[in-house]
Amino acid sequence: MWPLLRAAVVSAALLAAGEADGSHDAPNIFSTRSESDYYRNAFQGKQEQAVPLPLGGGGGGGGGRREQQELGAAGPGGSGLSKAPPRSAPSKVALDSVKLPVDTSAGFAGLWNVVSENSGVSAMHLVVMRHGKAIMFDTSTTGRSLMRLPPGGCRPDPRSKRPGAMDCWAHAVEFDYNTGALRSLKLDRCCSRVKTLRHGDVRTLQIVTDTWCSSGAFDADGNMVQTGGFFEGDKSVRYGTQLVLPDGSFIVIGGRRAFSYEFVPAAGKANAKATPLRLLRDTTDDVENNLYPFVNLLPDGTLFIFANDRSIVFNYRTGQVVRELPILPGGARNYPASAMSTLLPLDLRKGANLNAEVIICGGATKNAFKLGERSTFPPALRDCARINPLKPGARWALDQMPVGRVMGDMLILPTGDLLMLNGAAKGCSGWGFGRQALLSPVLYSPYLRRGKRFRVLNPSAIPRMYHSTSALLPDATVLVAGSNTNAAYNFSGVDFPTEVRVERFTPPYLGPQLSPNRPAIDAASVPGDGMRYGAKFTFRFTTPAQGVGQGDVKVTMYAPPFTTHGYSMNQRLLILPVTAFTAQGQRYTVTVDTPPKPELAPPGYYMVYVVAKGVPSKAVWVKIHK
Repeated sequence: MWPLLRAAVVSAALLAAGEADGSHDAPNIFSTRSESDYYRNAFQGKQEQAVPLPLGGGGGGGGGRREQQELGAAGPGGSGLSKAPPRSAPSKVALDSVKLPVDTSAGFAGLWNVVSENSGVSAMHLVVMRHGKAIMFDTSTTGRSLMRLPPGGCRPDPRSKRPGAMDCWAHAVEFDYNTGALRSLKLDRCCSRVKTLRHGDVRTLQIVTDTWCSSGAFDADGNMVQTGGFFEGDKSVRYGTQLVLPDGSFIVIGGRRAFSYEFVPAAGKANAKATPLRLLRDTTDDVENNLYPFVNLLPDGTLFIFANDRSIVFNYRTGQVVRELPILPGGARNYPASAMSTLLPLDLRKGANLNAEVIICGGATKNAFKLGERSTFPPALRDCARINPLKPGARWALDQMPVGRVMGDMLILPTGDLLMLNGAAKGCSGWGFGRQALLSPVLYSPYLRRGKRFRVLNPSAIPRMYHSTSALLPDATVLVAGSNTNAAYNFSGVDFPTEVRVERFTPPYLGPQLSPNRPAIDAASVPGDGMRYGAKFTFRFTTPAQGVGQGDVKVTMYAPPFTTHGYSMNQRLLILPVTAFTAQGQRYTVTVDTPPKPELAPPGYYMVYVVAKGVPSKAVWVKIHK
């Protein structure tokens, strides 16, 4: 990995989609690899992304043509939000989507609502802040978005060949997930953190400058710290994974031609070098298949690192590999194969018997990208694999999803179930390399026996392909946004138009039969100084219709992730032991044991939920600290 330049960022991106005036270079995401490059055979020195060839009857694939940015995507004058151009009729490729039979045996199977017709930018990256705002950002390489910057907000356009050319379009927005209101954010040469202010606004302090294929995480004070990118900086990296460590610092692992890791330095400091990690070099094949490695902090303070089809337990303090884990057979799991993965909920009620399992679902055949260059799109992988990395002699335990999925998202819900959504049933990640949009989300219940864990829910009507995102919200619904398989903002003449609509998915636990007795946390009762490690934490909640007992209640805390390219970095859910419970009618006081050490829950802000008889409350934001 190239050394990171500043405290939170070495951001940027590579190229510009060719504009109608021809002032920008045509798409070429990969630069040609030098002979000294370790994997000089990867892509054979050609451009990174070859657009698949035409599909004979496919309407909009545009196979091989030079994409032109639509001038309708924010006109040449004015400021603020522009109307999205009309969409063309769906092509044969777009109509070939997958909707699975809905499982209504357990009742309500979820509900989709469009909460915004136009987010201004397509959400390649998505994070949820703690004062009612989400940050959505894209890449400036796509050119014009649907949101113009305010007067005086333009910046010199580094993509343009014309002297004095300016970029006046927003590539990031602040989205109010309660009202749908938007505010443009400027990606500029400042610093690297996005702070949440007391009055709830979000301010960009520094992002240098384009954030294409970047990574990120929250620091102990709730600031979003973003790293990565490609363009305008010679010490940058794309497709790396950023992880929060027990002391609140960050490690960044992997990335394109970055077979190494490094620690994000303090503000104003720089790293002299990165540290090689052999796993990353050994798992890079001719189309990589090991970008955005899956990385999890384990309860003993070591790291689980998975790349392509191999994984290790790694001691980042000593730089030593503690254990090599068995190969996960069947195909590749990391970008562009793009499986889904997370650390399963940590149930602290089990004490010394705590089980820390990682799950990986879906992905693609190792040659999926190469086949896609010839307009052949193999079925996505269907298996789900679980492993406890800390267990001696650990082996992968396999299960089968209802359908294979690639480019999907995987979120942990407040109940401890997982939600799988977005993505495709064929192909792999990349511009135009996915087919058969998978519209049906699937609920995964990790505590049920094998064969009973999957439940198909109601489908969306909107394909969410490459560059789509999702996030759990404090109200326990799910925000779904993004999807752009094109090199520019294109709304017609392509199989999958750029997507700026934002949806909210309501999971089954908020169905009409359950929600009338939804618990509500008394925010005034939540300690103002947050949680301390290894202490008691007491607060009150109510239920509106029926009483509940201690056995009906669990308290969970969720770390909000940074989501991009189908991976939610730093996502984790902990189930806290309830040590005291009193009821006065339908008003309750509950005391829980907090996580005893930061290896279980790194410092920062978490969403804390009460789950009563399977129904989660709205969350309160709580800071855990020493």
